[in-house]
Amino acid sequence: MASQLYGAAELIAERGLDGTKIDDIAEATGIPKATIYYHLDGKNGVLAFLLGDLLDLIAGEVGVAVSTVEDARTRLEAAVAAQLGVMVEHPFLCRALVGDLGRATRLPDLAEALRSAFYQPIEKLLSDGVADGSLRQVADPGAVAMSVFGAITVAGLSAAVEGSSTGPSADAARFSAAICELILDGLATHPRLDDHEPGERP
Repeated sequence: MASQLYGAAELIAERGLDGTKIDDIAEATGIPKATIYYHLDGKNGVLAFLLGDLLDLIAGEVGVAVSTVEDARTRLEAAVAAQLGVMVEHPFLCRALVGDLGRATRLPDLAEALRSAFYQPIEKLLSDGVADGSLRQVADPGAVAMSVFGAITVAGLSAAVEGSSTGPSADAARFSAAICELILDGLATHPRLDDHEPGERP
């Protein structure tokens, strides 16, 4: 049944969840309406399944990316590329979530799923990076991990909504390079003057 439910992603992406009837989902997926209600408790359950499945895919790919023997910076770059790769390869899933993002963020267990799928692995990379010298110490690793996830997610969702111009792999590589440049190298050309100690020359 899980693979069949991907047929609902395209439908929800086009119509939104409110504009999609359970009969439409049953027709698109080939799953009887009674079965959908029994296993998923209606349309909200279908959306929850699709989001959960997307997070599982992300968790799997990010898990592979962060488990290599490379330094933490290299693994962080790989994790960014891994999440973007999943998102651009599943545009209908992403578009379905964009259309009902407010509803999706209220789904039960979302916070814990996000923490397991992405926040915890990235927080560990930040710690590993300090230890191996490839990343600097940050004041709030949890907030940084959340911010990295947010940057990747918005880029991935935007790519899904706009449609690919050069192919999923090229899109993932382009956005991944831009995000990594931003989070690893920043935008400023030099430290702010008020970051220096009194009497210290900039």
